[in-house]
Amino acid sequence: MHHDMGFLRRRRIYYIVPFIFLFILLTPSTWPSVRQFGDHIRQKLPFAYQWKVQQDFVPTQNELDCLYGRTPRLGTDSREEIDPIPNHVHFIYGLSNPYNKPSAGTFDFLCYLAVRSAIVGMKAEKISLHYTYLADPPSPDPNANPLSNPWIHRLKDDIELVHHTAEEMAALKSSPDATWQAAHVSDILRLNLLQEQGGIYMDMDAFGFRPFINLLKSPRGIILGHEGGNRGGLCNAIMVARKNSSFIDRWLKEYDGADLSKEWNYHSVVLPKELELQHPDEVCTLPPNGFFWPTWTWDHIEFMHEKLGSDEARKWAAEIDRNGGSLYEDQLAYHAWSQMAWERHLSKLTPEVVRTRDTRFNLLVRGFLQDDLGVSPRQQ
Repeated sequence: MHHDMGFLRRRRIYYIVPFIFLFILLTPSTWPSVRQFGDHIRQKLPFAYQWKVQQDFVPTQNELDCLYGRTPRLGTDSREEIDPIPNHVHFIYGLSNPYNKPSAGTFDFLCYLAVRSAIVGMKAEKISLHYTYLADPPSPDPNANPLSNPWIHRLKDDIELVHHTAEEMAALKSSPDATWQAAHVSDILRLNLLQEQGGIYMDMDAFGFRPFINLLKSPRGIILGHEGGNRGGLCNAIMVARKNSSFIDRWLKEYDGADLSKEWNYHSVVLPKELELQHPDEVCTLPPNGFFWPTWTWDHIEFMHEKLGSDEARKWAAEIDRNGGSLYEDQLAYHAWSQMAWERHLSKLTPEVVRTRDTRFNLLVRGFLQDDLGVSPRQQ
């Protein structure tokens, strides 16, 4: 009888465990942790693509020539003067209204830091923030005052706010009934802006550490950075381009009739690499560490956001100072990969955290804080 009771208890446990597991999966508060666990396992598999992305690399001579302004002129008259690319930084945010779609988010502290990097690090001559909805709290009114957002209010004297109507953004789709995410519409808008005005495009999770002096002198129509040590793509999160670029014209034509409902990064990362291989004379390409290193892999995200001991923090602070504001000698900017890093790290950042917690990321962006942010009353 004693053995029968033990058997029955084990059977009850076997029945209960699946219900407990199901309960955890169906509880919204546990979803971020479950997603992170699954992502961690997926990226750590021995044959995962992520290992190729974070593999070591050596910059090519052409990439270094691009980075340091040594790319040769093309054409018969190489003595003709060409104007530099405008030191004009374009940002895009708020193409979806968070009043109707809360997941779209509002212009927040991370966005503020990105714009401040263009002001302080890149020393941009002009900064334009292109938007449809910026009000905070979110409003159903499409014309709500963007200065109601406290971070926009802080930046207002240093940026130009450029409003784009929802109708204007919808017209960028390949067809009115096309199912495009806001990110796909942004992909078209950023290319149009560079094609019409020239300059620099930066995602709202991209940070520039010093002026792009050499890149702005490039004779090529566009400068793009490789994504990953395997150079698997050329990412559109940071771009430098002349207006009327033939490469951008080719790129935009590839969106005609495209069904983007089932893809994420083909047109924004993979396609430009394919076009560059077909038309190498139209593009200047940077090594992975120019814009996009460390990468988006689990290990690289942790590398950027792990807490540093005092000795390690001093070492990296000295290295950043020696490199003129960046982690590496050849690094001009860093894309923070918010899709991969938001839940784990970026969403937890505040002025106080950036100012007081020593991580490689915080050391990089700390200097972009205005003096009154993240300071205790005793320090003021």
